[in-house]
Amino acid sequence: MNHSARAFWVRSPGYGEIRDVTLTAPGEGEVLVRTLYSGVSRGTETLVFRGGVPASQHGVMRAPFQEGDFPGPVKYGYLNVGVVEEGPPELVGRTVFCLYPHQSRYVVPVSAVTVVPERVPAGRAVLAGTVETAVNALWDARPLIGDRIAVVGGGMVGCSVTALLARFPGVRLQLVDADPARAKTAEALGVDFAAPADALGDCDLVVHASASEAGLARSLELLAPEGTVVELSWYGDRRVSLPLGEAFHSRRLTVRSSQVGTVSPAARAGRDYAARMALALDLLAEPALDALVTGESAFEELPELLPRLASGEIPALCHRIRHPATG
Repeated sequence: MNHSARAFWVRSPGYGEIRDVTLTAPGEGEVLVRTLYSGVSRGTETLVFRGGVPASQHGVMRAPFQEGDFPGPVKYGYLNVGVVEEGPPELVGRTVFCLYPHQSRYVVPVSAVTVVPERVPAGRAVLAGTVETAVNALWDARPLIGDRIAVVGGGMVGCSVTALLARFPGVRLQLVDADPARAKTAEALGVDFAAPADALGDCDLVVHASASEAGLARSLELLAPEGTVVELSWYGDRRVSLPLGEAFHSRRLTVRSSQVGTVSPAARAGRDYAARMALALDLLAEPALDALVTGESAFEELPELLPRLASGEIPALCHRIRHPATG
């Protein structure tokens, strides 16, 4: 079996390269995976590519199978779908998802992979890492039937939350974003779209994912009395000002954080990471989620592609990377 591989590295801020890798044979309790697709999560990965991770956040921002350190050289990424080539017999030949960077083959513990359901196409399964974040957000948000809900911020995380809420019965739901191009994404997901100034108010719940101070302030403005903002944005070391005077107290508003990496015990007792990831992959059976994949390129194009994604020349939610049939 071929144990060679190729991997994408950020050599230094703004510069990427593909490197050859020699893998060790998988041992007991490990699998060798041949990548079919990986995904570029535009917000996080372009931040890494630009060298924009604050020094104080280097530890927090580490990906599970990252090699190297910020700002570079670093091998970074966490959306990978492949086929198990070696390992336990029950996994060989199965399509799996793993929080692994852009690499043509890799060896990881069995516990690091999750089998992709047969009804979920491999190309859509690259979204599992972000849909998992959306699952955790909604466990924290706890929407109710009939709620009036807005999702402020139409990036990859915000659109994933919107896609899941679109299936929730009886809710009034809007995707709110300053970019009018997100209206097409909202239409594909089957929900209403609004610019921030035109968004419907009196919301029981607002999920904020714009990573902007203006977006968070607008989220508070959209709430009904005793409403809640669930904050999904990550600000790094930026300071954010909030209008907590005015009517914040008299209207009894709430701002609640949602943490990506851990499941709140109060949210779902007995649900660990594996259960959350399995649920995310099961939810990806919905074809509407294809709207979150906004482009596709070959693996060999990554060094030229990342600068264009980072500059905004190529607008994207999740940009899918197609890997060759062999390493």
